[in-house]
Amino acid sequence: MSQLKKIAVVILNWNGAELLRQFLPAVIKYSPEAEVYVADNASTDGSVEVVKNEFPSIKIIQNKGNYGYAKGYNEALKQIDEPYYALVNSDIEVTQNWLKSVITIFENQPDIGIIQPKLMDFKRKEYFEYAGAAGGFIDKFGYPYCRGRIFDTLEKDLGQYNQETEVFWATGACFFIRKEVFQNLHGFDDGFFAHQEEIDLCWRAYNLGYRAKYCPTSIVYHVGGATLNEANPKKTYLNFRNSLLMLTKNLPKGTLFKRIFVRLCLDGIAGIQFMLQGKFKHTWAIIEAHFGFYKRLITYLKKRGTSQKKDYYHSKSIVWSYFIMKRKTFTNIEKGFPTN
Repeated sequence: MSQLKKIAVVILNWNGAELLRQFLPAVIKYSPEAEVYVADNASTDGSVEVVKNEFPSIKIIQNKGNYGYAKGYNEALKQIDEPYYALVNSDIEVTQNWLKSVITIFENQPDIGIIQPKLMDFKRKEYFEYAGAAGGFIDKFGYPYCRGRIFDTLEKDLGQYNQETEVFWATGACFFIRKEVFQNLHGFDDGFFAHQEEIDLCWRAYNLGYRAKYCPTSIVYHVGGATLNEANPKKTYLNFRNSLLMLTKNLPKGTLFKRIFVRLCLDGIAGIQFMLQGKFKHTWAIIEAHFGFYKRLITYLKKRGTSQKKDYYHSKSIVWSYFIMKRKTFTNIEKGFPTN
């Protein structure tokens, strides 16, 4: 019996044969500490055959359907024994020593349950990438943003986020978590399908006393939009619906309904903005997201545990800071003055 490796790199795939051909060689080359798995969500493009024939060292887990990100990983990780998981999108280019410092943090800081790397843009390699940049936070109303990315403003990497730092959420594009923490939290919320399930998981971890960290010496490059791009109304629907479900699960009881009411109003303003831009499908997606939220409200109120003891938010309103006060970068939100 071979010795168990320290970390499992698990790449969730759905019809990404060409992405696997492009990015698996670097994963294999730069991951000597890891057992590498491809978890396939019932692809129909020959992905499994590509892995079997061209990358025989990689282990394959075959899910029975296209379960999306949340359930896809929940099902696949039941079959993996390594103590740490690296959940990696199929459109991620990893770099030398990307796992080394992550493992060191896990081994030396037992209160850290979740880690994310420095997420850079594969297409513009000097810039942070939208999906997670240098670590995530949320505002009072559940809108997510990152160090290095506020809404559509992406910062160039000038070394401004080169410090190991505690963050609130880690990007699902390249998400490191202890196996025991993932199991204690019962994994991702299957009902989310995709988008914001990693933020929900990090919030639940926070409520139980675990911490998340950004590791700047682990660097990866993300293509982004390979599954659902930014222009897809389905992504708008999932982001708005899932954010409301996340608030329902995780906010303290005393602030829950007031906070959600304000958030619904802010979503309405976003819908009007989309309409003024001629993006009518996105306006309709927000309306559908709200109805999807109402439909699931009772179910998600029942999902609330007993651990919502502390309110969390990093800024009162990222919408106000960005659009009204013109603070376009994380550093300027922290300092409270507009970006020049």
